[in-house]
Amino acid sequence: VQLVESGGGLVQAGGSLRLSCAASGFSFDDHAIAWFRQVPGKEREREGISCISTRDGETNYADSVKGRFIISLENAKNTVYLQMNNLQPEDTAVYYCAALAQGVLNTMEAMSVMRFRSDYRGQGTQVTVTA
Repeated sequence: VQLVESGGGLVQAGGSLRLSCAASGFSFDDHAIAWFRQVPGKEREREGISCISTRDGETNYADSVKGRFIISLENAKNTVYLQMNNLQPEDTAVYYCAALAQGVLNTMEAMSVMRFRSDYRGQGTQVTVTA
């Protein structure tokens, strides 16, 4: 069972990156998949970025990324994407994805829960944005 992130890298401010979160070893159905970011050395400041439901496609975004980031889902590939546009230096962080069986939670609630626990979590991919 694993979640594997890819797509991170170094980009100048104003640029774009697309992250991928590929899931394997568990049923993708009825899960909330969320993206988080964390600055090394600031483990207490884990920020939920966006979440999507594999059940109905419901999405949720943090205010800090609304209008710039887009989360999407490709069920056939068990993959969730995060398109990040107009990146800024403050977006620099390790980005990782996590999954939680959704149950009765909406995506906002699921993302809140996943700040503290998740069924699965990836190792992360570094995103660095230079000024």
